[in-house]
Amino acid sequence: MRSLATRRMTGLIGLAAVAAIALSACGGGTTTETAETTEPAVEETSAAVVEEECVTPTPVSLQLQWFAQAQFAGYYAAKDLGFYEQQCLDVTILEGGVDIVPQTQLAQGNADFAISWVPKALASREQGANIVNVAQVFQKSGTLQVAWADSGITTPADFKGKKVGNWGFGNEFEVFAAITGAGLDPAKDVTNVQQGFDMLGLLNREIDAAEAMTYNEYAQLLEAINPDTGELYQPEDFNVISYEEVGVGMLQDAIWASEERLADPAYQDITQRFLTASFQGWIHCRDNAEECADIVTANGSKLGKSHQLWMMNEVNKLIWPSPNGIGVMDPVKWTQTVEISLGTKNLEGATVLTAEPAEGSYTTQYAEVANSILVGEGFDVTGEGYTAIEVVLNEGGN
Repeated sequence: MRSLATRRMTGLIGLAAVAAIALSACGGGTTTETAETTEPAVEETSAAVVEEECVTPTPVSLQLQWFAQAQFAGYYAAKDLGFYEQQCLDVTILEGGVDIVPQTQLAQGNADFAISWVPKALASREQGANIVNVAQVFQKSGTLQVAWADSGITTPADFKGKKVGNWGFGNEFEVFAAITGAGLDPAKDVTNVQQGFDMLGLLNREIDAAEAMTYNEYAQLLEAINPDTGELYQPEDFNVISYEEVGVGMLQDAIWASEERLADPAYQDITQRFLTASFQGWIHCRDNAEECADIVTANGSKLGKSHQLWMMNEVNKLIWPSPNGIGVMDPVKWTQTVEISLGTKNLEGATVLTAEPAEGSYTTQYAEVANSILVGEGFDVTGEGYTAIEVVLNEGGN
């Protein structure tokens, strides 16, 4: 495996050929995109890969959707381990928060790229945000609804008459989709409770079923002390509903770029290099989970060591395996996300989307080429043999 240090790799994008590639590798609200339509373009581009000496790294900013944590470990690893530098990029990672909408930051020109869940970003796009999904990093949903084992809640149908928590801010779409899919009216048949970004509402039995991510809030439960035993709570203390398994999972963390700027060959080139280095970061974190958990901690995460490692392990499960290559969109998952966004109503009766996303809402062009480059460097971009590690949580995630 050759070092990429002191040079960058580019597929000569920005030329007339790339415009044609982009058209052949774009998707929208349909599933017409196939490997056959994209592979020739990838082969043509990857064959044109050249090496260029890096003179002055290009400044690039990435807007996260939350604070520093292993959910974003691949980007921190790419920065700390020099993968961005090897692609002649000087990347600044911008932390998110409750009041930061990543796709809006991107659309307003405050960031070069952004991480956002697909339904949230598509809703912003429908409202005028000129953004495109250039890499679907997470292959599946990590959203859960968790109840006490003695609650009798084992399926969404059991939400009837219960207090069901969600975070709001666009994180509730799968919750409403599950309720609707169970034949219930989210405005009448359940009591919706906006919960905090923790699990205290469930632990205090103020909520019957709380929203949780596999990689974060669910771990918070298993890090808490059971007052009846004096030991940590165990998985058997809870009933867990996976929205991915229920069939209402929606695509989550993706890399979004500016659609307007993608008309510029220079931004096309930056996008290609950014994805190549980011994917290398995620591949490294797949194979070095503990090191990447430490990298994120060193970058200011307030989460404890065991919690961070749990998160890294669970995030890897959402990415790997990536049968088509890391970051390459699965059109079936895209269609499912769009259909749920079109058909699931909120408490006011509105849906996430009012129309099919326009053609070009996502493109596989850059992810395909990045995978081709990395395969040429000897990297495993699909992770077909990936096996999760075992993580032992400590009290408070320490």
